[in-house]
Parts: sequence; structure tokens; C-alpha cells
Amino acid sequence: MDLSFNTFWIPLLQIIGVNIVLSGDNAVVIALAARSLPPLQQKKAIFWGSGAAILMRIVLTIFAVKLLTLPYLKLVGAGLLIWIGIQLLLPDDGEENISSSNHLMTAIKTILLADLVMSLDNVLGVAAAAKGSMPLLVIGLAISIPLVIFGAQMLLKIMERFPIIITIGGGLLGWVAGEMAVGDPAIKAWVDTNMPILHTVVPMIGVAIVLLVGKLWGKKQATGV
Repeated sequence: MDLSFNTFWIPLLQIIGVNIVLSGDNAVVIALAARSLPPLQQKKAIFWGSGAAILMRIVLTIFAVKLLTLPYLKLVGAGLLIWIGIQLLLPDDGEENISSSNHLMTAIKTILLADLVMSLDNVLGVAAAAKGSMPLLVIGLAISIPLVIFGAQMLLKIMERFPIIITIGGGLLGWVAGEMAVGDPAIKAWVDTNMPILHTVVPMIGVAIVLLVGKLWGKKQATGV
């Protein structure tokens, strides 16, 4: 495996960053779904629900990595990531409508279903950051998922205290989206041959679009104008 800074360490940090920023809400959903259980069952629901959700997410991400080798899918995925990054910067509506349960198996099913519905952004972002490297993908998820599950409350408090982290996360998604777009098999060879500078310019454009649109749209929602 190539352990150079650009091909290993930067993508690894991107995977961890994307996973932490996008998984905060999933961790909250897990807690909400189990909140009506007795303390002992609550721990079991969080443990088994989180474990099953992690396995499901790893499988989905591996499939996503494979699919992104097909022509034009990375271009579509880049557009979705831009949209996800913009949504990340909008005012949070919360997940208080997630139903809790006083039955262990029902709570675990709720956790799995909610995580499946909410994991598209996470799976797509991590798959893009991995750039087709399966070892990098597994290492990144192995490091970041426990951080999210066991440090969710601390991470959420940090994000509330320092909102700039959310902005950085949105910008990171824009950058990864740009890298994904120029790396699409349908155009990569042409870009490499004729305009290699696009490997830097397009990610910067992705960052600019996410931050500008996200902030302007968020300000509009906040003011109601």
C-alpha cells in the first residue's frame, strides 16, 4: 500500500472528517430511539443497534466504492455531495420526531431503519474520499465510527460551541465532490492530458459553491425573507 502523504494520509483524514461531521445526527437518532428503554436495555439497544448499523454502513460503502468506478456515476455523485454539503449548512430541524420504543428489538429495528435512511450522505462522502482504496476505506471507518458512536454527545457539544467545524465540514464535502467529479472515468483521461489544473480548480469551485449557497440559503431561512 502506498503510504505517501497525498495518496494515503490526506484521504484518510478526509474519510475521518466526513464520517464525524455527517454521523453526528445518526448518533442522536440512536439515542432518541432507545430513550424509553430501561437503562440496561438502553445500553443493549445502543450496542446492538450501533453494531448492526456499522456493519450495514461498511457493506453499503464498499458497494458505493465499486459503483463509483462506472462512467458518469462520479459526476452524479459529485452533484449529490454538493447538495449534501449545502444541506449541512442549513439550520437544523432536529430529529425529535424519531419515535422511541420500550421494546428492545423494536428500538434496534428503529435504529437500523433510521440509520439506513440517513446514511446516504455518509456512505457517498466516505466512498468518494477513499478514491477506490478498500484498505483506506476500512481503516478510515474503523477509526472514525467508534469516535462517532462513543463520543457522539461530546462531538455534538463541540460542534454547537464551535459552529466553524460544521462550515469546515461543508467545505470538505465540496472539495471531495470536486475531486470526485474530475476523477470520473468518463473524463479523467482527458483532464489528465489536457487540463490537469482542473484537479485543483474544480475542488476549489466545489468548496465555494457549498459555502456560498449554504450560507446564503441558511441566512434566508433564518430571516424568513
